[in-house]
Amino acid sequence: YARFRSIPSFGKSSIRRFPTNVSSMKQQVARHFEDMLQCAIPAFEGLFPDKHDDVIRILLFRMAEWHALAKMRLHSDETLILLEKSLRRLGAQLRKFSKFTCSAFRTFELPGEIAARHRNQNHTSESQPSMKAAGPRPKSFNLFTYKLHALGDYMQSIKVFGTTDSYTTQIVSTLFKNTRPFMTHLWCRENWHIVRSRNSTR
Repeated sequence: YARFRSIPSFGKSSIRRFPTNVSSMKQQVARHFEDMLQCAIPAFEGLFPDKHDDVIRILLFRMAEWHALAKMRLHSDETLILLEKSLRRLGAQLRKFSKFTCSAFRTFELPGEIAARHRNQNHTSESQPSMKAAGPRPKSFNLFTYKLHALGDYMQSIKVFGTTDSYTTQIVSTLFKNTRPFMTHLWCRENWHIVRSRNSTR
């Protein structure tokens, strides 16, 4: 944790100041994970035995490489080929990390994950007497998740819809916000008899 904290900020909003405990950050958004990924290699260097340290640093580099290519604001056929090759290298390194490094260490839930599990258990068993809180459960790296599976869809999505910065749910939210007065006026026009009856009862 102290390693991330000791990394200075960079630029106006490129790398922000890290909190004291990165793993306990609440309400994380995409930029938090992006900052952690960009600074992870120096933060993780030397924390593990050499044979595992190399695997982890290469994995972090492959992830940063794929992320940089996937978020490019201008793509060509050549950059999409680079993105596909980067995904293949990332997939191979993920499998190596899962098979070689993860099997060598016993990992457990984080305190935040333990608290979330206990809250969920208490919520689902309110009618039953509260059970004594259990300790952290073993938790291993899982390759079979949708987030990892979806990495292979980025190249095709960019071909069909454009770069990843060209579409966002904010567009719909902004449109709804800007058209709300117009939609209210339109509803009043089409339902004038309801509005008139409401005004007459006041």
